[in-house]
Amino acid sequence: MGDLGQGFREFRLDVGEGELDDLRGRLERVRWPDELSGVGWAYGIPLSEVRELVRYWREEYDWRAAEARINEWPQYTTEIDGATVHFAYLRSPEPRATPLLMTHGWPGSFVEFQRVAGPLTDPRAHGGDPADAFHLVLPHIPGFALSGPTTEPGWEFKRVARAFGTLMERLGYERYGVQGGDWGAAVSRELGRARPGNVVGVHLNLLPGAGATSEPPPEELAALDPAERERTLASWERYRVWARERQGYADIQSTRPQTLAYALNDSPVGQLAWIGEKFAEWSDPRTPVDRDRMLTNVMLYWLTGTVGSAARIYYERAHADHHGQPPEVSKTPTALADFPRDNFIPLRHIAERTDRIVRWTSYDRGGHFPAMEVPESLVEDVRAFFRQLSPESAS
Repeated sequence: MGDLGQGFREFRLDVGEGELDDLRGRLERVRWPDELSGVGWAYGIPLSEVRELVRYWREEYDWRAAEARINEWPQYTTEIDGATVHFAYLRSPEPRATPLLMTHGWPGSFVEFQRVAGPLTDPRAHGGDPADAFHLVLPHIPGFALSGPTTEPGWEFKRVARAFGTLMERLGYERYGVQGGDWGAAVSRELGRARPGNVVGVHLNLLPGAGATSEPPPEELAALDPAERERTLASWERYRVWARERQGYADIQSTRPQTLAYALNDSPVGQLAWIGEKFAEWSDPRTPVDRDRMLTNVMLYWLTGTVGSAARIYYERAHADHHGQPPEVSKTPTALADFPRDNFIPLRHIAERTDRIVRWTSYDRGGHFPAMEVPESLVEDVRAFFRQLSPESAS
């Protein structure tokens, strides 16, 4: 692992056996709740699902194998704005590779990118064009997993974007691309908006604020072509279902993350149910998230005690001065990879009010976690987007 110089510390994950023994003991002593019969997922993740996940976690999941795979990546930490920022830094063997900052969301981690890192950094070795290579910077958001916990309030997505811009400066990159979904989309979009002189392009698999969050007025619908009109009505219906049935976790994390943290930080089964439900419900059932990778994400929150500090990003957004305001206009070239089973249906006519959309691709498979569900589609979309940008824009 190469030395990045002053201000960076090399990092290697090395969990003590005592921590794993404690986890195994807690999994063996779980106190199960009751459950209504015949209700399926209506009240939350079913007892049978969690029982099987816990059995697998306790008896078959191999943390040491997951830890070894994580440690295949060169990793570092640095201090930015009072927070520890942990990141993997994967330099491409191609000297003209484009620097690309990829940011995860909640309840994920940089493990989300394990299936795309190889093809993006070394396309030559994966049947691709070496001209499509990237140097990858994969940070954890402050407060999340190995970048946490944070020790002061105020870490909403704009502050995270400023910190990641500083990180790229320290790495010596004046021009680079950004990519993300979920909170990573909010961070990536903000970086592109705030630093158009540095960010060559913004690639997203979720576009914040681009869905229908209120009933579309008749005059808006009348101005749309039939396909966009139908999509707008579908977007509104999906949002209505979301607000009625699935918004509760975000409301709690936006208002009482500390109260929630006591339960989730003390119970690995509680943490598994809270996080595992999202991986199950937010992914395309045709492309489910691998169970071992889901558990590795849970493990990173459990072992670092950051389930509470990660949840605080919801509180910080909800209490930020800019919350509820329309998105600020971004002039940086932006691409959206639209996956059909994501939580919201984005609308191009809304996105183009505030974003410079130069590529919009809708796929027929995949959900909220495309890097884990349909990595080939995400890789090709990222490659195609940056390929269409001017070659002199990255350095």
